[in-house]
Amino acid sequence: QVQLVESGGGLVQAGGSLRLSCAASGRTLSSYCMGWFRQAPGKEREFVAAINWSGGSTEYADSVKGRFTISRDNAKNTVYLQMNSLKPEDTANYYCGASQRYSVLKNAYNNWGQGTQVTVSS
Repeated sequence: QVQLVESGGGLVQAGGSLRLSCAASGRTLSSYCMGWFRQAPGKEREFVAAINWSGGSTEYADSVKGRFTISRDNAKNTVYLQMNSLKPEDTANYYCGASQRYSVLKNAYNNWGQGTQVTVSS
């Protein structure tokens, strides 16, 4: 069992940047693949980014490719999502998840954080 806590969300103007953090406890993060998902009001949770256990492989949704960067620091039991050039359509509650597999599918993730709200104003 691993507990995940997201932080770093907030209100930012379009074009701005934000870095989200996901801190793990209960188990070390090194044995998990990690992902970031987001959910806007009235929409289903959608894939944003994923990273394998070592950080050597990453995957991004087309909507964020080139703007967002996922990274991890296993020594700190933390995964990050650097978000640049933010757009109003990025507004959502952002969740980190832990998976036994490297996947873009939300069903592959066994553990989720509570989410952190990101609001991008136009």
